[in-house]
Parts: sequence; C-alpha cells; structure tokens
Amino acid sequence: MADELAAVVMAAGIGTRMKSATPKHLHPLLGRRMVDWVIEAARGAGVERLVVVASPQTSDLLDGVEVAVQHEPLGTGDAVRCARPTLQGFDGDVLVLNGDVPALRPETIRELVETHRSAGAAATVLSFEPPDAGAYGRIVRDVDGRLAKIVEAGDASAEELALGEVNSGIYVFRSEKLWPALERLDAHNAQGELYVTDTLGLLVADGEGCAVQRAADPLEAEGVNTRAELALAAASLRDRINETHMLAGVTIVDPASTWIEAGVEIDPDVVIHPYSVIRGGVRIETGAEIGPFAYVRPVTVIGEGAKIGTFVEVKNAALGARAKIPHLSYVGDAEVGEGSNVAAGNITANFKHPPGEPKARTKIGRNVRTGVDTVFDAPVEVGDDAWIAAGSVITDDVPPGSLAGFAPRQETKEGWVYEKHGKPDGDD
Repeated sequence: MADELAAVVMAAGIGTRMKSATPKHLHPLLGRRMVDWVIEAARGAGVERLVVVASPQTSDLLDGVEVAVQHEPLGTGDAVRCARPTLQGFDGDVLVLNGDVPALRPETIRELVETHRSAGAAATVLSFEPPDAGAYGRIVRDVDGRLAKIVEAGDASAEELALGEVNSGIYVFRSEKLWPALERLDAHNAQGELYVTDTLGLLVADGEGCAVQRAADPLEAEGVNTRAELALAAASLRDRINETHMLAGVTIVDPASTWIEAGVEIDPDVVIHPYSVIRGGVRIETGAEIGPFAYVRPVTVIGEGAKIGTFVEVKNAALGARAKIPHLSYVGDAEVGEGSNVAAGNITANFKHPPGEPKARTKIGRNVRTGVDTVFDAPVEVGDDAWIAAGSVITDDVPPGSLAGFAPRQETKEGWVYEKHGKPDGDD
C-alpha cells in the first residue's frame, strides 16, 4: 500500500577513520551499538519493513531485522539498490537512513515523512544547519522552497558555499520513483562509486517535485566518523536519557557526570548521585538511592527504598526493599533480602565457578547484618536475621538467626542472635 513505510539502513561501511578493528556501525554507545540507535528510531517512527544493508563480515551480527548484503563497497547508491530484492513487491514509501546517525529521533523521521507525503513529493531530503557547513553538500532551493539541487562542496560556487543548509544523506522516496532512478546512476566520480544523492538530481531533472525538511536539532543528522564524534554523540544521548528520567520524577544530582544506558527502568523519587554508571537491563524502584561513583550493571533490580552507596558495584543481583550496600563493596550474582545491610569491603565471589558453567549465586536473607571485609564464597546462603563477623570468609550456609565468621576459620553459633536479642515480631 502507498501509505506504508519501509526503511533501508546503510551499515555496510568499515569506517576507516574510527581506526578500529570493529566496524563503525557496531561500536557500543550507551547500551546499544551505533546502528541499533538508528534501527530503534526507525521503529519508533512507525516503519513497517526494516532492511539493514550490511557487509558480508557483519551480516550475521544483526538480529530482528531483514538483512541485505552489499558484497563490494560500491557506494551508497549501490547499498540502497542491494535492498531492492528484499523489498520486492513493496509499493509504499522508502526511508533511506545512514547507520551512523545515532542521535536521530523518531519524531524527526515522522516529520520528514509527513512533509514528503503532504507535498506529494517523489523524494524528500532531510537537511540541517551545522555550526560549520564545511564539506557537506549544500541544499539549493527553488523560489517555492522545494529542492532545486544538491551541490557538493568541492563543486559549489562562493554563493552556494555561503548557504548554511546542508544535506544529511537521509531521504524518503516514493518506491516507484526510487528503484528506476537507482538503475540510472553512473559512477562518474573519482571514487568510482554510485551515490544515492545523485538520484535527487535525476528526479529534479525529470521534473519531479522534491521537498526538503529541515531538522530542528543539527546534531540529530550529524554522522559519526571518528572516536571524537562518537564521544560527542554519547554525551548528547546521555543528556537526552537523563532528561527523560528527570522529567519522569527521578532526581539526578549532576546529569553531566551520570551515565545511564538505554533500557534502564527507574521509578519516580529515585535519587542518583554524581559519577554513577547504570547499565542497561537495570530496574530501580521508588525511593532507592544510588550513591556517588556507583556502578550498576545489567540484570539488576534495586528494590523500593534500597541504597547503593559510594564505590559500590552491583551486577546480576536483586536487592530487596530497604536493603543497603553503603560503600566499597562488590555484590554480583546475588540476592540481598529486604532490610539487610552489607557492610564496607564485602565481596561475593565465585571461586568454585567452573569455566563455561553459570556462576554460582550468593543468597543473603532478610534483616542480615554483615561485618566489614567479608567474602561470600558462592554458592552460599545466609539465613534471615543472621549476623556475619568482620573479616570473615563465608564458605558454608548460615542458618537463620546465627552469628557466623571468626577468621581465619568459620565458626557458626546457631541461634546466637535470637538468644541475645530475641526474634523479631512476626517471626515464628
């Protein structure tokens, strides 16, 4: 149907300016690979069909999308053309995206498509106005504001170079206009490549109407080609993620020093202190507090009112309500029950973890108090209301209400806590 939307994401390039063995589009960025940010933006804009054009080396590294392979790097025009067999029979609009624009928003894509359709255009280009137009191709409009031509910087006159509006390399085409235009491309440049940009010139020359939609934020359309540009994109995405959380009721004391990856779930009234890193796959519930210099890694749930303190690392762990790890500890592959307090210098260890097998877990029950400088040698379970002496290595399970530890060898005094302090109300 004509009102359907497909996207072709060009991600076959190596990215030599990154100076990396990792292909440019696969570099990690705030919990996703660079190309994944583009894919998510396209999905958020309502794209029904999504084809990623990849190199033979990376074609098996993309899940959940249709993949077309560009066997030789013959330019962007050839890359889009490689997607045609995958989209055989599709007669809607085709969005052409670069896989190196991670800051692109779904809203901007929707605005581009709306402009394209309302203008009845054969093609529409997304333009932007960077602080320095530099080597970008300049957008030249006609008297009606439509696209007259795109002039590469090396071919532009002084008057054209003075134009601040440039080509992003992001387009939307009517499919029946795109595929024939691609077949007419000629590698007439020094690189011997086919450029999708040239299809716009062919369509304008044919008398087809081509529209222009200017991006409100220039950074959205900026491609990433170097590590320096990758860092700038990361900072932009960091700010965007932090703002979203803050507007949803999360207190981030210093957003500039707080890095929260995509996919983190944070309830209102959570407080996050400076220099914290929170990785994807984490959930933080209402009233929890993340201390300065905390590192919260994936598959972690922090319960209501719980606290992760200063210089604490947590990974693949579940903290119950009001549990606390105040400072200088590592808790990984573990469960900490509600109301428990894990003291400074505590470590959950997997000394007995055989290579290739799942890591053993440490289970700490409710209302447990651990002493400083304690190691839990997983698999090990500490029962509710138990206390652990300072400087201990816990190698055996600790029954509820017991006092355990006493370096250099563990000694367990069953029932000691209950004998000295009685059982908490509600316990049998």
